Amino acid sequence: MISGPRVGDCGVMRTIVATRGTAATRGRPGTPRVGCLLVRIARFVTPAGTVAVGAVEAPAGAPVEAATVAVLTEYPMLGPVEFTGERWALPDLRLLAPIRPGKVVCIGRNYAEHAREMGGEPPERPVLFMKPNTSVIGPFDPVRMPLESERVDFEGELAVVIGGPATDVPRDRALEHVFGYTCANDVTARDLQKIDAQWTRAKGYDTFCPLGPWIETVLDPADLAIRTELDGELRQDSRTSLLLHDVPTLIAYISHVMTLLPGDVILTGTPAGVGPMRDGQSVSVTVDGIGTLTNPVTLRK
Repeated sequence: MISGPRVGDCGVMRTIVATRGTAATRGRPGTPRVGCLLVRIARFVTPAGTVAVGAVEAPAGAPVEAATVAVLTEYPMLGPVEFTGERWALPDLRLLAPIRPGKVVCIGRNYAEHAREMGGEPPERPVLFMKPNTSVIGPFDPVRMPLESERVDFEGELAVVIGGPATDVPRDRALEHVFGYTCANDVTARDLQKIDAQWTRAKGYDTFCPLGPWIETVLDPADLAIRTELDGELRQDSRTSLLLHDVPTLIAYISHVMTLLPGDVILTGTPAGVGPMRDGQSVSVTVDGIGTLTNPVTLRK
């Protein structure tokens, strides 16, 4: 097993340069090389059944299936890390949610057209609510619809992963506290949302917060295409440039209310086009520059 030099605190860094194996796949160490740009961070289960974190790498233009994952000693935002020298082919791994957040802070009605399709006008200030971290699942994990709900909707979103503690952060310094970005689905029991005075039950069920497939650490969130497909049919198609309150504004606003800690996640809001899912369907959220998050839909037993 090959270890590289220690990497400095990379909680809010955009790149990490380190030595790690290059020829190894499927857990075999290879020849070290230096000067690697660490961009995508994934959590996964290896064929041996161990949970690990690593950097997802592939040649430019190559399909996702051609990617390999270089294993890290620790989650980068938690402190100094090294490459272990292990490397796995991505198709051999089961991806998990890329982060287990301490809290998930969500923004409601943050696209004007979505606010209108929900029967209201765009809000002047961000509308905050939260999902429990027990609602988080990873790619290809099933969304389990509760039997007491007759309508469970998809809501594709860009998610922000916080890299450094943030309290009363000014907007012009907000992105310094970002570790990266991932795809999210703010699954919602729409009928229960309308019944309850607040949204905790409707949005808080186990499996109602898919995240993945990995965290992209080098990305400008200002104008990204975001799409949601249900069984391959396009249902949501928008851009993050249409957010009423952009990512820096959201971080500044939320951090004035509550301290954001490393690993916390912000769901930035869903565009117009939300709709119901049925048992047996598959929902996919794609954000340009990140990738696609896909989950099957089943009934809760």
